[in-house]
Amino acid sequence: MQLRVAQLKDVDSILKLHNKYQIDSINEDDKKDGFVTTTFDKEQLEDIINKEQGIFIAVDVKEEVLAYVMSASWQYWSKWPMFAFMIDDLPNLRYLDKEITVDNSYQYGPVCVDKTVRGSGVLEKLFDFTLDYMSKRYEILVTFVNKINPRSYEAHKRKLGLEVIQEFQYNNNNYYEFVYDTSKRVLQR
Repeated sequence: MQLRVAQLKDVDSILKLHNKYQIDSINEDDKKDGFVTTTFDKEQLEDIINKEQGIFIAVDVKEEVLAYVMSASWQYWSKWPMFAFMIDDLPNLRYLDKEITVDNSYQYGPVCVDKTVRGSGVLEKLFDFTLDYMSKRYEILVTFVNKINPRSYEAHKRKLGLEVIQEFQYNNNNYYEFVYDTSKRVLQR
């Protein structure tokens, strides 16, 4: 398995994986093992690749995407109402003895790992790989997990060591908001 920053040639394979585990299209039997709630189309994925180099992937020998992590600036995500809501709340949060801002933090996620490679360490490796890039620009990772997705909560809390900084409600959904110090690596704990 190879880890790399996604390129435009990877968009179709990313969408294939994404649609397999997106809440609106996931096989009902797979839902208990985690899902992605955010929807994306081809143009949006091309945009994040072109503007932010913001998708990190694990691919097999056939170049099929087996896992992805999206990570981008708050400025990039600000056009989505959920992220605008989170941006407005950043000044209320402190981590690493400082106020969290759009300049010292970024939005991590969504994340998707194919069930064929879950439990293999690919999440931890891809997370650290993503941090190698994002830590050059940001001190703090910020993300959220919907409370109806306990598998994602456990993966982020237990496997990756993210810290819950608060819980919040948005659009009739309840979320955990997580933070992480980007100078740390999971596989070196």
